[in-house]
Amino acid sequence: MGCIKTGMQPTGILRIRKAAAVAFTVFAAVSSARAASVVWVRAHDLYQRTEYNESLAQLLAVDPKDAATLQLMGQDYFMLGEYKKSTEFLDKAAALTPDDPQCLLWLGRAYGRRAETSNPFSAPGFATKARQMFEKAVALEPSNREAVGDLFDFYLDAPGFLGGGQNKAEALASRVSQIDPAEGLYYQAQIDDRRNQYDSAEKKLRRAIEIAPTQSGRYLELAKFLAKRGRIPESEAMFEEAARLSPNNPHQIFDRASLYVKERRNLAQARELLERYLRLPLTPNDPPRDRAEALLKKTGP
Repeated sequence: MGCIKTGMQPTGILRIRKAAAVAFTVFAAVSSARAASVVWVRAHDLYQRTEYNESLAQLLAVDPKDAATLQLMGQDYFMLGEYKKSTEFLDKAAALTPDDPQCLLWLGRAYGRRAETSNPFSAPGFATKARQMFEKAVALEPSNREAVGDLFDFYLDAPGFLGGGQNKAEALASRVSQIDPAEGLYYQAQIDDRRNQYDSAEKKLRRAIEIAPTQSGRYLELAKFLAKRGRIPESEAMFEEAARLSPNNPHQIFDRASLYVKERRNLAQARELLERYLRLPLTPNDPPRDRAEALLKKTGP
């Protein structure tokens, strides 16, 4: 028995050591994952407060980086205007989670910005990638309004050789109408506007208000449309209704001020609106703070 016992002892110790090593590895991995999760939550909170540099600094210290971390880093870089880095990190995140529509949406946005800011030789390739990402995101989650909106904008703005076209925009608008009739009418009105069919566009925007009378965005879109047609009193009435329904809506405040600055009218009111906008607790879904600051400078001393 002694020989057998002695002969088995190293094997038993080895097993114990291996088990301890595995346990330590698992513990280290779990601890690392928990630490990364805590950092991500903190970084995401900073991102939501539009503190992108601070959010990025938190995430850069995490190693290894999982898909959620890589995606948030990509979004931080996007918001900071570093679109090349944004695509690099979002590409890595998408490789880890190829069926995540939100990640694909952000990757499409990053490629879209690279298309807008690159030279004529590179732009078509980036634009094509942007369209592909938007289409994949919508295919994976047809109810994702942001993805559908970005794909619609691409179809409406991009030429046919890049995969755009009003026919594609029309088909998408028809699909949206089945889910959200008011939003579908807004999409159709944009197509009519591009075709210089202004009466039809206006009717659709007014019909959208009838369907969704409590949505301030419906009045806002009609206000901007009427202003472009030079129908200022009617436009102002729609702006006032939007403000009544949603007085602290950042988009309502920013868009109204932006229109005033663009048309060089009501600059004192524009200044007041922009100052108010900059005091709001803005999120990444709102127009960037630096755009508001740039507009504010154009309102005069």
